[in-house]
Amino acid sequence: MSLIKSISGIRGTIGGRAGEGLNPLDIVKFTAAYATFIRKTTSVKTNKIVVGRDARISGEMVKHTVTGTLMGMGFDVVDIGLATTPTTELAVTMENACGGIILTASHNPKQWNALKLLNEKGEFLNAVEGNEVLQIAANEDFSFAEVDQLGKVIENHSYTQKHIESVLALDLVDVAAIKAANFSVAIDCVNSVGGIAIPALLEALGVKEIKKLNCEPNGHFAHNPEPLPENLTEIASVVKEGKADVGFVVDPDVDRLALICENGNMFGEEYTLVAVADYILQHTPGNTVSNLSSSRALRDITRSYGQQYNAAAVGEVNVVAKMKETNAVIGGEGNGGVIYPASHYGRDALVGIALFLTYLAKSGKKVSELRASYPPYSIAKQKVQLTSDIDVDALLTAVKEKYIQYDVTDIDGVKIDFPDRWVHLRKSNTEPIIRVYAEASTSELAEKTAAGVMDVIAQMVAK
Repeated sequence: MSLIKSISGIRGTIGGRAGEGLNPLDIVKFTAAYATFIRKTTSVKTNKIVVGRDARISGEMVKHTVTGTLMGMGFDVVDIGLATTPTTELAVTMENACGGIILTASHNPKQWNALKLLNEKGEFLNAVEGNEVLQIAANEDFSFAEVDQLGKVIENHSYTQKHIESVLALDLVDVAAIKAANFSVAIDCVNSVGGIAIPALLEALGVKEIKKLNCEPNGHFAHNPEPLPENLTEIASVVKEGKADVGFVVDPDVDRLALICENGNMFGEEYTLVAVADYILQHTPGNTVSNLSSSRALRDITRSYGQQYNAAAVGEVNVVAKMKETNAVIGGEGNGGVIYPASHYGRDALVGIALFLTYLAKSGKKVSELRASYPPYSIAKQKVQLTSDIDVDALLTAVKEKYIQYDVTDIDGVKIDFPDRWVHLRKSNTEPIIRVYAEASTSELAEKTAAGVMDVIAQMVAK
């Protein structure tokens, strides 16, 4: 059994003894700590906290435990039911709530669940705030409400529709253009909440032919729920054999978006943000942001429009902070996460789908042709196993010094930008490993770049 407590929330496998898995005792403690933090820090006076969940088998149990705890802490709970992560984020601001809790383990397998914590802006807590919640939980420094101050539950299942309406209202979403294109679209929603939200969105956008795959929100994931190429062979066949114009794949909480070309080839998760940013920059000049481990293609596209690209540390909260700092018009992460401030500061696959379909309709191109128009990069992802007694920080500092003649960034591990490629090394927060990501013009060169730096690390460790 696994239980991981981090600044972004608590996640773990269902079951086990207290402290070993994600069980009711730990859920109560962490939820009470979050409620204590919100009570102390929020400027909102509504006394409401929004709770939404994906379709995991454990979701009902976790929801009731979280809801009961929040009531016991004196908060009113707005239960929005089965809802995507971006839907829950939007619901916090629409309700003028004090915060929100999303019950989802994102792309993790079905035995996992998690509590993801939002502030009153519907955005994830930052590192300082997350650490304060962890400290409150560790000290059990919370006090439950007396009987006359107990909270109540307010059920409101209208937020998926409200989310869709907000997407349709975006200036750069052109429903008429999408409808006129008469697209055939295939979707794989991995039997979670995407099966509710994505068909409804496509219908609202005027898509008449929707080929649905794994759209029953029962939590029994039909394949590994992370939208990586090796997990998407079924929808690739559906797109190609069914002659669909495009395929859309989302993860269980619908904040990541992968695209399938009409020929069944992968568009590449790294290029979801690139394509959407290309469309946005044609109409809205401005800066862009992605994290250090994301494709250089976004930088290239941004510069082609005479705009500035900035890199952030890995993690959505870090990308959002950099976007705000630089007034970025579009940003996100290379895992298919599109963050469009005109909507809200959160990764949102619904926004990504609507913007991409608009761009596809107006470009007159096939999806494969659009993909071919972008710089060709390939990313290799490796890791270096280390013993627990090795000082990883000192090791990364030594790597930085060895490559100091190149453009080196150290805001999150060490990233080395060579003229024609890059490599990014980050230590894991949960195990003694260094994650090694490399990007180059070919997969062979990317793998060679990663292997070269891994050899350097091995030599340093051996000394």
